[in-house]
Amino acid sequence: MTLARADVLAAIEAHVENDHLRRHMVACEAIMRALAERLGEDAEVWALAGLAHDLDSERTEDDFSRHGAEAAALLAQLGAPPEVVHAVAAHNPATGVTGESRMDVALIVADQLSGLVTAATLIRPDKQLAGVRLKSLRKRYREGAFARGVDRASIARCTELGLELDDTLAIGLEAMQAIAPDLGL
Repeated sequence: MTLARADVLAAIEAHVENDHLRRHMVACEAIMRALAERLGEDAEVWALAGLAHDLDSERTEDDFSRHGAEAAALLAQLGAPPEVVHAVAAHNPATGVTGESRMDVALIVADQLSGLVTAATLIRPDKQLAGVRLKSLRKRYREGAFARGVDRASIARCTELGLELDDTLAIGLEAMQAIAPDLGL
């Protein structure tokens, strides 16, 4: 692998100004690492896909169909492994790139799951990730009116990875809790 985490962090520094978006990318990195470890995949490579997936988000906000594709092109220039490039392009269905591999599907899951976990944290009076429990996260998942921007169908794709929903929710929650200070939660 020619692309290192430091390279992705430098690209984030150059291309992403929004702190909330940066924290989301770090959360996705943690979830992707945890999913890879659980599934016996290369955690470093999967984590890079999670960290880098929204590199183009601010530049493409006026044309969502380009989101993911521009980040993938940048990652290819930086020397990212082809599977990372593909996963980043595939995490947004509007690109027309289909999420097929385990990494592709995991990134689609992690992207939405990080949003659900964050929303479940922010409704707590103390806004602390440490207090979020799997039971409450499961309840929030089932409440369609809660965090409307979170695509539950994307999270449910965890079954394509051989994971049950509860396992996936727990993996994402624990991964984010482990880095809560980095997320400001």
